[in-house]
Amino acid sequence: MRVHTRDKPFQCSECLKCFTQKGSLVTHMLMHTGKKPFQCSECLKCFTQKSNLVTHMRVHTGDKIFQCSECLKCFTQRGSLVTHMRVHTGDKPFQCSKCPRCFIEKGNLVKHMRVHSGDKPFHCSECLKYFARKSSLVTHMQIHTGTKAFQCSECLKCFNQKGSLVTHMRVHTGDKTFQCSECLKRFTQKGSLVTHMRVHTGDKPFQCSKCLKCFTQKGNLVTHMRVHTGDKPFQCSKCLKCFTQKGSLVTHASTHRR
Repeated sequence: MRVHTRDKPFQCSECLKCFTQKGSLVTHMLMHTGKKPFQCSECLKCFTQKSNLVTHMRVHTGDKIFQCSECLKCFTQRGSLVTHMRVHTGDKPFQCSKCPRCFIEKGNLVKHMRVHSGDKPFHCSECLKYFARKSSLVTHMQIHTGTKAFQCSECLKCFNQKGSLVTHMRVHTGDKTFQCSECLKRFTQKGSLVTHMRVHTGDKPFQCSKCLKCFTQKGNLVTHMRVHTGDKPFQCSKCLKCFTQKGSLVTHASTHRR
């Protein structure tokens, strides 16, 4: 009858939250006392509720009792199945309050919000660089450890990131998946297509702070800045003459071979 009357006679003495059943209050009190009476016999991990222990045990048994009716994929938890079903329905219930983007999972929305807030909670213990995502930190740490876990099966070259390996494999397959909608030219990397599109749009986002000249690529701006700084990093090994661009050095070096 409390379902109809909404009566909640059992109140927590710590936070004053109310419950319809005494058992629910007893379980809730474990949050305040820190007690976790339900222990896993396999890994000794403890839980406040028996139901959480039952769900956890599926990690050890491999039991996946919740099945998707669309693709028959199975899950250990009902919540995981509910989230997965959104892949089929297209439902994205978590919307960003700053921009129109929507997400399937709340966790993805939380990560996305860091784009707007600038929050970077994950920092490298070696160089103190900060990251918005834990996965980015894990990948970054490979720079310090020297770990390159992803190896090309063709040339055995190794990479820090799986995405870098996927991109590299196009060198062997010749696959150019990114096509320009204007001239139909194809590229192996999305970044190369983005840069190429500036040929059609005329966009030059990289501006020199000295003379205000603009460039389509950052590399061209870096090279141009040497006009102002006088920096000539490319030196001829024969006569020690220096150049601002590598191409100029290559042309010069040919004069020694004549």
